[in-house]
Amino acid sequence: MNLASEFANCSIEEIKEHLNGGTLSIYSVARPLTADIPVDRSGLLATFTFAAPAFGPADGENESPNFVANPVAAGSVGTPGFARAKKADGTTVADFSVGPGDREIKFAEVSCSNGAPVRFVKFTFKQGDWPERPDYYGTHPRPGYPLPVGP
Repeated sequence: MNLASEFANCSIEEIKEHLNGGTLSIYSVARPLTADIPVDRSGLLATFTFAAPAFGPADGENESPNFVANPVAAGSVGTPGFARAKKADGTTVADFSVGPGDREIKFAEVSCSNGAPVRFVKFTFKQGDWPERPDYYGTHPRPGYPLPVGP
């Protein structure tokens, strides 16, 4: 989880409360370095709307998000790379890692296809570093921008 600076000192329970009635937008790769940076190079794949309350009782490590609808129809084609959670008023709260492996959010599908259902399967809160290398954040080959340099 990568919190926006406004929410950096919030507990997990406070984060859950902030998400009541908010949204969880799923994007393709090229995530911004922080949740304070606007998403500009990733495609929006699907959007889930949190109910109020946004979370029910946790089942071990797996949280129990409450969505207005699950599944939702994908609005574009791509592979999920991260999710941005926003309050009901549109304020960005946090970014979460998405995909197979050691990620916070998992879906039943590996990729999204326009109009196909995207079904939420698992949600965990992991504080700390993202599982990817930091030089991958916000990267996408574009003229005039350098590619990431390996170690």
